[in-house]
Amino acid sequence: MRAVVQRVSRAEVVVNGAIVGRIGRGLAVLLGVGQEDTEEDADFLAEKIAGLRVFPDAEDKMNRSVLDVTGGVLVVSQFTLYGDARRGRRPSFAAAAPPERAKALYERVVARLRAHGVSEIATGEFQAMMDLTLTNAGPVTILLDSRRGF
Repeated sequence: MRAVVQRVSRAEVVVNGAIVGRIGRGLAVLLGVGQEDTEEDADFLAEKIAGLRVFPDAEDKMNRSVLDVTGGVLVVSQFTLYGDARRGRRPSFAAAAPPERAKALYERVVARLRAHGVSEIATGEFQAMMDLTLTNAGPVTILLDSRRGF
């Protein structure tokens, strides 16, 4: 499972002209599910995201988590994180999990974030064409991989 995590001052996702998810200060998470991913991968990423220390403390050091700052998390499914463009110009998405499996693991990450104490969680709409707007604060962008590939 892969995630692109961005510290944001605000983020929202729109589907067919309607806002379906919005947060203020917090984390925008683009989440991709791979063929081999399991519930353990989802649990690992949810715990990592909830505890990721990317918000400044009193000395302006990145030392606080989204839980510490009572921030929100916007989670958007992103199968293209498994795009492989090593050959040719058109990416292959063969490594991405099939939609039904991906949706279950995506929903598990959202549920586990709640269980870890994230008070405000918003989501996109699984398998929909979405417009994501965010203001990256910092900018801070972190790549996570449950298989620790990076």
